[in-house]
Amino acid sequence: MVGDILQVGVLRQQQNFVPLPYRRVSFQPYHGEMNEAAIIAHLLNREVYRRTDVIVLHNADNQYAVAAVQRLDSENLFTRLAAVEVLALPADCVYLHDANTDVANPSALAKIARLNGVNKQQTAIVEGKFDHINIIHHPDPIILRVVEVTPPDPPKLLALIEQVLSYADLPPIEPVLHAIDLRELCQDIKPESFLVPCRSGGLDKLGATVHFLDERPAKRENWTLIGCERSLQFHRHYYGDEPPRVEMCPRQLVKNDGTLTILKCCLLEYAIEQEGALTVVPWGADLKMIEKALRQLTGGSGDV
Repeated sequence: MVGDILQVGVLRQQQNFVPLPYRRVSFQPYHGEMNEAAIIAHLLNREVYRRTDVIVLHNADNQYAVAAVQRLDSENLFTRLAAVEVLALPADCVYLHDANTDVANPSALAKIARLNGVNKQQTAIVEGKFDHINIIHHPDPIILRVVEVTPPDPPKLLALIEQVLSYADLPPIEPVLHAIDLRELCQDIKPESFLVPCRSGGLDKLGATVHFLDERPAKRENWTLIGCERSLQFHRHYYGDEPPRVEMCPRQLVKNDGTLTILKCCLLEYAIEQEGALTVVPWGADLKMIEKALRQLTGGSGDV
């Protein structure tokens, strides 16, 4: 036998099972009884294509069942089956159609399942982009807290993570934004003016004159700095002193409480740091670095 043959018998209780590539999934009409014994007998009496590992059965009553199959070989174009494991019967199958969902993407499958109320004991059968079909069995994505300051809104780190999840080969991940609104941090102070790290939409409306540290204002004003330790270092270099400051570093504002978390820090330039459940990436992290961080978070080597 060939090494790519699926070994059935252990998949029924598995979380987040997504057959990839999704050509492994066959969508077939079925006219028999929708029970385990009938489905196993039906499939063992048939041959399957040499790349089929999962079969979704559907009948005229819009009932669905999902089975994993173990082929006898992968050399002949069609082959008989050695074993069948029924993963889900109609009571636990939810059929979903969304033309924008990439069914080759586990995170996208987990997201559409969650949005439609599919629980982690069910199986979502998803018809997505290009009318292609895949499943996510027992969807239970990794919940990742994304801590980021706003504005801008949506924040960059969240946008980068969502972009990486759209293409990277990663387990299902559901990013959940924990936003730190800089305007709220400043709402109870009334300085003569503010100094902020750089121009960003929304920070020009703080109720006082706003200056921008990266433009190195020529005149030292009686301002309050909205910034982190790196901004404070810049200020010392430019003006030789430390102004009143509103801390804006996510690493300082959010407790490392064991929640799986990712955030950015200006004090990092190229390295990724991990402290238990907390992963910290540089403020200027790019897609490749974000992908590496997500791999480390989910137990991979981080190599990309």
